[in-house]
Amino acid sequence: MMHNNKVALITGSTHGIGAAIAIELAKLGISVIINGASTKELPINLKKEFEQIFGENYLNHVLFIRADISLRKDRNYLIESIKNKFGRIDILINNAGVAPKKRVDILETSEESYDWVMGVNLRGPFFLTQSISKWMLELRNQISGYNPYIINISSISRYAVSINRSEYCLSKAAMSMMTKLYAVKLAEYNIPVFEISPGIIETPMTEKVKEKYDKLINEGLTPIKRWGKPMDIAKTVVAIVKGLIPYSTGSVLEIDGGFHIHRL
Repeated sequence: MMHNNKVALITGSTHGIGAAIAIELAKLGISVIINGASTKELPINLKKEFEQIFGENYLNHVLFIRADISLRKDRNYLIESIKNKFGRIDILINNAGVAPKKRVDILETSEESYDWVMGVNLRGPFFLTQSISKWMLELRNQISGYNPYIINISSISRYAVSINRSEYCLSKAAMSMMTKLYAVKLAEYNIPVFEISPGIIETPMTEKVKEKYDKLINEGLTPIKRWGKPMDIAKTVVAIVKGLIPYSTGSVLEIDGGFHIHRL
């Protein structure tokens, strides 16, 4: 099933989970907005993927926007750029996230690190969702058969304690409440809000702790004894936007190899 003319914004999508989501949505015929704060242009590997999917005119379906979602001016620029290019938004994936630049004990956590992590992981997604939601409400009255989705990418750190990156855990715990809040508000407008909670996923963010988690996974940390892949999250997004989970909103989909299961 193709979704021609639909448009998806995936924040933090120049690599890792976000990039995998963008590629899988593009395969459905959905135009995608690639976003990053530090990358200056569309990464070469993504360019090649989109050329293969959309052909030589891939730029008709792909827009790269450099923007820091923690900043209001950048969020406004992001939305205005999408309006100018596509004139609509159907899917918002709040994927952008950062870990503390340095892991330190909670008793040593600095206000600077706290503000930075919370700005990208919570304030940015919260207010971006607010703005996009208002636009979606306008589009409901303009586009026949309009069927939008909002999906938040959280983490097992929303409930699993890591005292050496407390600000990250707090940001993801708050994102879970953000999912519920927007789910309730937007349900009357038939805009479902989902949350995907990834487990230990093989991305640039986890490269520095690979040896640690290799050992823990082998020892049974997760019932499914392997690292998660960005594609595991991307396939879950595809299931949602295909309408395969129709009678649900505010739901948390645990894509974590069974990590969330309490065991004795």
